[in-house]
Amino acid sequence: MLSGASFAIAAPTPAPGAAAPLSTPTPPPDALPPNPALDARVTQWLQKKFMIADPTHIQLGPVVPTVMKGVYSRSLRVSNDRGQSVGATIYTNSTEDQMILSQLQGQMYDLTRDPWEKADLSKIHLEDRPVMGPAKAPLTIVEFADFECPFCARAFGTLETMVHTTYKDKLRVIYKNYPLNSHPWAIRAAIGAECARLQNPDTFWDFARDYYSSQGSITVANIDDHIHTTAKRLNLDVPTLDACMKGKAAPTRIDEDQKDGNAIGVTSTPTLLVNGVKVVGLPEEKAFEWVVGEQLKAAGAGEMLRK
Repeated sequence: MLSGASFAIAAPTPAPGAAAPLSTPTPPPDALPPNPALDARVTQWLQKKFMIADPTHIQLGPVVPTVMKGVYSRSLRVSNDRGQSVGATIYTNSTEDQMILSQLQGQMYDLTRDPWEKADLSKIHLEDRPVMGPAKAPLTIVEFADFECPFCARAFGTLETMVHTTYKDKLRVIYKNYPLNSHPWAIRAAIGAECARLQNPDTFWDFARDYYSSQGSITVANIDDHIHTTAKRLNLDVPTLDACMKGKAAPTRIDEDQKDGNAIGVTSTPTLLVNGVKVVGLPEEKAFEWVVGEQLKAAGAGEMLRK
């Protein structure tokens, strides 16, 4: 994958030892004169929109008129550190504030709008939810996740490391349950973890860790046994937990999380809101850390040094 956002296009793997340098093609005779300022603006927009950590991995070709009046085309090639690259064609107007990418089914993009397209976090419920990290952290990641989702398991490990090590004291994660209909035991797992949290907030993350590490062995038939085993290990009161799981408080909160996700366009897990910037899935490590670093700078926290 070349990036972790919308421009997540699989590229062919080059032969061992083969290099894939980005060549500079000779401009066609009808190409418009170079415009470095415009190229820089388009590159920056593409970098943010498609979460490409290194802007040098974005190569724009010359702007060329098409047969349609007022419509121009230019090539786009995106590479990564593994020597993979993928190409597309950009169709724009003369000022390059409107863009269509050939690789993305002709979707129109408005380059005058903020490429981050931040979600309004004030419109979703964030109080009384599982939280990892300090309350006053300058950066908040809201995660919509599913305990049966293998990509969420990978994201969980990444986020734990960021909160406790890489960006210690600078980052907090708020968990929102978004169990998918395609995962048969996910909703039961969410209810069990929420009921554990209501007894002891710290135990939620232990439940999450157990679910994610045991995904291959959990089934609809044994999920309750798994919940009981984890609850006993954490010294929770099992009868109280069972009463909660039969009640309405936990399912109501999970339903609220799902409605919040639907309201802001969540369709898959994990979906992460990095100070409102929507990251669907988990991009490559460098790309995700670049997004986090950019949002820390925007929040006034400055460049972060790895601990």
